[in-house]
Parts: sequence; C-alpha cells; structure tokens
Amino acid sequence: MAALVERACGYEVVLVLSDNPDAAGLVWAAERGIATFSLSPRGIGKAAMEDAFLARIASSGTQLIALAGYMRLLTPRFIDAAEATIVNIHPSLLPLHKGLDTHARAIAAGDVEAGCSVHLVTEELDGGRVLGRSRVPVLAGDTPDTLAARVLAAEHELYPRILADLSRGP
Repeated sequence: MAALVERACGYEVVLVLSDNPDAAGLVWAAERGIATFSLSPRGIGKAAMEDAFLARIASSGTQLIALAGYMRLLTPRFIDAAEATIVNIHPSLLPLHKGLDTHARAIAAGDVEAGCSVHLVTEELDGGRVLGRSRVPVLAGDTPDTLAARVLAAEHELYPRILADLSRGP
C-alpha cells in the first residue's frame, strides 16, 4: 500500500480500508492524512462488513479499488455492487501459481522466471484479466524468501504503473 501512495502518478489514494483494525497500513495512511476505515467481520459477518466498506467507498468517490494485502475472496455481491474497477496484485505470472505459496511453488516447479501480475478482480481466485506482468529470474539457490524479496520489488514498480494507466482511461 505504501508503494501505491508514494509512487502515485495520475491517481490519488483517497481511502484505505482494512478488515484488520490492527493493520499497520491504517496508521501509516492516517499519519499521511489519508482517510481510513476498518471493520472486522467478526461478530457482524462478512456481508455487513462489505456493506460498510461499500458505503465508505461510495462516499469517497472512489473509481478504482486497488487491493493490497487483502487475502480473502470478495463476494460476487460486493464485486457487482462496487461502482469501481477492482484490481489486485498477485506474486506470480498468472495464470501460473494462483493462490498461496507462489514462490515455493515456482521454485519446486523448476520455473526459470517468476514475477507478479496485476489483474482485474472477479469471483474466481486470481482469475480476472491480467493487466500487466513483471518478470524476475529464479536464481540458482533461491529460497522462497529471496525470490519473494525480488518479486516484491517488482510489485512496487508494476502496481503503481498499472494504476496510473487505468486512471488515465482508455
């Protein structure tokens, strides 16, 4: 999320939402004057949380929702109701290695390159149309952690660029 704010060019981050009230990104964003909102689904359910998120998104005038570190599927109801394009970044070269443990799976598969992909969010896990990819080599001796560090650096370059492209329109 910090990279999206710090590298914003052609777009502005106006709201940071989290389902984790203790997320460090909320404090970071608030310290920079960015509106924040957090609500856990515990005790109220996912539908109520999503309704609250949708209301905040609508009142902020958001036209583009960029997921960052949100590790849950959005419900079809949320995706349909959000009056904004929703994008996410995934640490693999989609459609390869959807889901979790992407770096370990790339190494185990003998992939010669890994990377990240920005994609439209749909009901399918990591299944929306890919808007951009960034490739990094898998090096001899790589561990999931060393590969993850290089992929994260690529994510910090790719995601803001794709958001800027989307903000400019077709």
